[in-house]
Amino acid sequence: MNVINSSFAPPPHLLPNRLSPTRNILSPAMSNRKRKADDEGSGGDDDRMSASPSGSPAILNRPLAKHSTKRMRTNISGRPLPLQRLLETLSADDMRNMLQAICDQHPDIGNKVLSTAPRPNIQSTLEVLARYESQFQAAFPFGGKPSSDYAYNRVRHQLIELLEALKDFTPHFLPPNETQPATSLAFLDGATQYIHHLPDWDTYQHNRHKEEAYEEMAKAWAAVFREAAKKAGGIQLQYGGWDEKIAKHNEVSGGRMQEAVNELRSSLGWLGNEVQQPAAGQYGNMSVRDQLFNGTYGMGASARIGAW
Repeated sequence: MNVINSSFAPPPHLLPNRLSPTRNILSPAMSNRKRKADDEGSGGDDDRMSASPSGSPAILNRPLAKHSTKRMRTNISGRPLPLQRLLETLSADDMRNMLQAICDQHPDIGNKVLSTAPRPNIQSTLEVLARYESQFQAAFPFGGKPSSDYAYNRVRHQLIELLEALKDFTPHFLPPNETQPATSLAFLDGATQYIHHLPDWDTYQHNRHKEEAYEEMAKAWAAVFREAAKKAGGIQLQYGGWDEKIAKHNEVSGGRMQEAVNELRSSLGWLGNEVQQPAAGQYGNMSVRDQLFNGTYGMGASARIGAW
């Protein structure tokens, strides 16, 4: 180990007589001469630059550099409309048809629509029935007899649509789905008018649609009267003139609403016991309600039925 260590020289900082590196420091005289030479050289350059004319043709004729900017081209390609914009272009009929098709394909969506859609009111429902009636009236041929077989064949499709709509809307306003008898009766009062407007066809078989409509409507009236009689003794039936209205409907229908008339008389029978029997020849002075309770409606002179 001692032999190996003796072969290496000691590090420089341990050597004796170590000197720092020398620096070249100029004397003041040499520094002044160098500064003077630099000043003379810079002055010559200024003289040479000042000798050049300021309006040199080389500078005036030199074209200026143009900064050209390129607009990025966007690739425009066709794409479908967003859902919101597409729905804005659809009419009410298109929207209904599309929604109906979706509900038919996906019953769960149809159930969701039924549970979230607002309940139809009397006015909106009667307006729908009015549109069906307008389509039915518009389908009649120009001229000719409106009750003929030819006219029936022309309007049969629209007639079926009107009666089917009436058949679908009526149960919505019946108990127990509708709990307010006044609402049920108000709808039935307006809906029965559309049956009155149907023509009596020359061929007896063609009148079966109207006969069936009257039969179902009479049962609907009777169901509402029966349910209303269970609430507060049928007090709601004593107001609104429903006795006169159902009597008028029965008269216009030719007695086809008699079932509803009988149900009203039965539902309010406790009031009929308080009505005194009139003398002979006094039926015309009785109200429709009194005649209904006594079973004398239609006997003798016609009853006063208000502003119908």
